[in-house]
Amino acid sequence: MFTASMQFDLGEDVNALREMVHRWAQERLKPMAAEIDRANLFPSELWREMGELGLLGITVEEDFGGAGLGYLAHVVAVEEVARASASVSLSYGAHSNLCVNQIRLNGTETQKAKYLPALVSGDHVGALAMSEAGAGSDVVSMKLRAEKRNDHYRLNGNKYWITNGSTSQVAVVWAKLDGVVRGFLVDTDTKGFEGRPIKNKFSLRASDTSELVLEDVRVPKSALLPGVEGLKGPLSCLTQARYGIAFGAVGAAQAAYDEACRYSKMRIMFDKPIARFQLVQNKLVWMANEITKAQLMCWQLGKMKEAGTMQHYHVSMAKRNSCWMALECCRLGRDILGANGITDEYQVMRHMCNLESVITYEGTHDIHALIVGRQLTGEDAIM
Repeated sequence: MFTASMQFDLGEDVNALREMVHRWAQERLKPMAAEIDRANLFPSELWREMGELGLLGITVEEDFGGAGLGYLAHVVAVEEVARASASVSLSYGAHSNLCVNQIRLNGTETQKAKYLPALVSGDHVGALAMSEAGAGSDVVSMKLRAEKRNDHYRLNGNKYWITNGSTSQVAVVWAKLDGVVRGFLVDTDTKGFEGRPIKNKFSLRASDTSELVLEDVRVPKSALLPGVEGLKGPLSCLTQARYGIAFGAVGAAQAAYDEACRYSKMRIMFDKPIARFQLVQNKLVWMANEITKAQLMCWQLGKMKEAGTMQHYHVSMAKRNSCWMALECCRLGRDILGANGITDEYQVMRHMCNLESVITYEGTHDIHALIVGRQLTGEDAIM
C-alpha cells in the first residue's frame, strides 16, 4: 500500500475489499501491464476473473449477482486497478461504472434481469456509447438518431472513442428521439451494428477503443431505458465517469511514487543512494503530499456521494486535481529514474502516457475549470 499516506479507515467492508483488490492487481495485473500495452490487446480472460472476484457488480443488488456495496467501494477498487494498469482500469470502469450502473439505475426489472447477471459475472462485456467525433463535451450536438416505428426503434449514426466498443455484447447507446436524448440497450450482434477499433494509440493501448457505426439498427421497444430522458441522462453518465476517474488517477500517481521511491534507494551515485540527495527527497515529499491531499478530496467526495450531497462541480474539482497531480507525479518520477524512466522496463512512462488521455477524456482540464468557475462566480465564461 501507499506507505507515506495517512491511514484512512473507510469501514470494514471497504477496507477488506481494497486489500483484496490491491493484492490481485499487484500480483496479477502489474506483471502483465507493459506487455498488454505493447500488444494492444486486452486479455479477455480478465473479465471472468474480475467477475469471480466480485468486482464487476460491487454496486449491484444481490438479487442480480452483485455485492450490494456502495460507490465508495467501487471507486476504491478502481483506484487499485488503475495503480497496476490504466488500460484495464479504463475498460473495467466503462463496463462496471457506466454500462452496468446505467442499467441498474435506469432500467426496468426485466432489463436488469436480462443483462445484469451476465455483466456481473464477466460472461458479457458492456459499453456506454455517448461521445461522437464532433461532439465531445458538447452533448447537445449529438447526432445519432432514433426513429420510432410501429413495434420497434431504428438507430442511425456514429459514436466515437467508445471503450469496449468492439468487444462488448451490450452497449448503452444515447440517441436523440424526437429531439430528446434517450438511452437504448443494444445487443452488439444486432444487424447494422459495427464496432471498428481505433488503431495506433500512444495511450491506453490495451483498452479497446472503437468507433461504433449504427446503420438501420433495429431494436425492440423494450430496449428503451425508461428511467431517464433528456440531457440529464448523458450528463449523469459524465458525472459518474469523472467520479471514477478522479480515484483512478490517484492510483496511477501512487504507482509512480512507489517506483520512484524504490528506485531512489537502489540507484547509487557518487557512492551513495540518490535517496540521500536533498533534491530527490524534495520531489518524493511533493509526490507524497499531493497524493495524500488528492486522496482526502476523493474519499470525502465518495462519502458525499453516499450521502447524496455530491454535486457535479465537486466531481469536476476532484477529476481536475487528480489528473493534474498524477501527471506531475509521473513527470517527477521519470526525472528521478533518469534515462531508465523512458523504457517500459519501468512503469512510470506508461502511466504518464496513459494519463495524457485521462486528463482529456470525460471533460478536459479546461472544461472542468469552466464548470468550477461557473459555480464560483455564477457567470458563464466568455468563450
